[in-house]
Amino acid sequence: MKSSICGVALFCGAISSSVSAAITTYSNLAYWGEDVVAAGESVAIETFNSYNGYYANPLTGSVGGINWSATATGGLYCDQGYFSTNNPVAATFTFAPGVMSVGANIFGTDASFQIVSAKITVTLADGSSYIARTNGPEDFVGFISNGAAISSLTMNAVGPAGSIVPVYVTANNMYFGVTAIPAPGAAALLGLAALVSRRRR
Repeated sequence: MKSSICGVALFCGAISSSVSAAITTYSNLAYWGEDVVAAGESVAIETFNSYNGYYANPLTGSVGGINWSATATGGLYCDQGYFSTNNPVAATFTFAPGVMSVGANIFGTDASFQIVSAKITVTLADGSSYIARTNGPEDFVGFISNGAAISSLTMNAVGPAGSIVPVYVTANNMYFGVTAIPAPGAAALLGLAALVSRRRR
């Protein structure tokens, strides 16, 4: 009797957990961006253009108030706006603070950064994942959470079945939904409007 009650409690907990932290997955950057803006955020882009060469773990950066940190076994390598791993292994990004929206152009390259067809797997900390065949930097995968913040993203790439060419997971842009902050001029206008409305009362 005790075990069946525990089983029901665990099952109910799993249902409420999945309902409270639903993740929507996108393969279209434009649709992802529309929904980010509809949620009241703006889009910040990490282009990786300021990174070049080999980096030991972790590689860190900041964009739009989001601090990110990337690690991979054997370190990381960047070249002309391409972020990649130094070995054909998965790379993990962590975000501080966590983000509600994140996406990237993710694909596969060989050791010389030549684009190769690859199967990518992208997994979030909560286990949500996306698997697809990619052909280049125009391919996109994105996520939007309506519950808990997304704290990490792990990406990997493998070549076609039977391929002996090592494939390196690569990204050339990473996109974040960030809380929209009014421009200084807009903030001043909002302040002036508040002052005028007070005087009218």
